[in-house]
Order: sequence, then C-alpha cells, then structure tokens
Amino acid sequence: MSTSEYQVTGMSCGHCEVAIRGEVGQIPGVDSIDVSAQTGRLVVTSTEPVDDAAILAAVDEAGYQAVRA
Repeated sequence: MSTSEYQVTGMSCGHCEVAIRGEVGQIPGVDSIDVSAQTGRLVVTSTEPVDDAAILAAVDEAGYQAVRA
C-alpha cells in the first residue's frame, strides 16, 4: 500500500470534495481518497505508488490546485 498526501487550494464545500474525488478516482490503482474542504487535505491510498503528476493533473481537471504535502 502506498499513501500520498497533498494540500489543495480553492476547496470550500462538499461539492468541491466530490469533484476532486471523481477525478482522482479515475486514476488506475487508486484504492481510497480522503479529501477535506475544511483542511484542504487530500490523501490518496493506492496498491502501488501513483505518479504525483497524475494526481496533480486530476486535481487541476477538477478545477483546483494542489501540491505534495
């Protein structure tokens, strides 16, 4: 199992969380996604390491910005 944590900016509500969860969830290998608009944290758990660029691109696609925490 591999866990990666990111700091996301621009989230303000549950809809934001759903949008990010939807995009990141499409990445192959992702098992679970914990995202919080309140803290701005995104934690991705996967069976094998997932490329940071893929996660960051998915967050960008959802309309937000993220950096590896």
